[in-house]
Amino acid sequence: MKKPKVIGIGGIFLKSKRPEVLKQWYRDELGFNLNPYGSSFEFRNAHRPDETNYFLWSLFPNDTDYFNPSKKNFMINYRVQSIEALVDQLRNRGIKIIDDIVSYPYGKFIHILDPEGNAIELWEANDAFFHKMMGTTNK
Repeated sequence: MKKPKVIGIGGIFLKSKRPEVLKQWYRDELGFNLNPYGSSFEFRNAHRPDETNYFLWSLFPNDTDYFNPSKKNFMINYRVQSIEALVDQLRNRGIKIIDDIVSYPYGKFIHILDPEGNAIELWEANDAFFHKMMGTTNK
C-alpha cells in the first residue's frame, strides 16, 4: 500500500457573486478553456511522465453550502493517495472529518477542516475517467 499522504493540488474552488459571468471573464481575458465544472489544467506526473494528471479550477455561487461548515470564500482540493488510510490516520489524530468518503467514476472524495476552519477537499483521483469527463483542457 502507498503511504497515505497528499501528493499534489487537485483544484482551487472560489465563491463568486456571479459565477457564470466571472467564468466568461476568465475565458475571454485569460484564455481559460471552460467545461461544465470550470476549467481543467493538465500536467505530467513527476514519477510517471507518460501519465497525465489534472487540476480543476471552479467557481461556486456565494450562497453555496459546498464549503460548509467553513465560511471562507475558497476551498483547496488536494490530491491524495490511499484516501481510506489517510482518513483513518487523520481521525486518529483528532482532525475534524466533515463527511464520509464518496466514490465517483473520477475518484474518491472527503472533506476535512484545518485548525483555522478552512474546508479542505481530499481527492484520490481516477485521472483516466477525469480526462474523458473534462474535454478540452488548459496546457
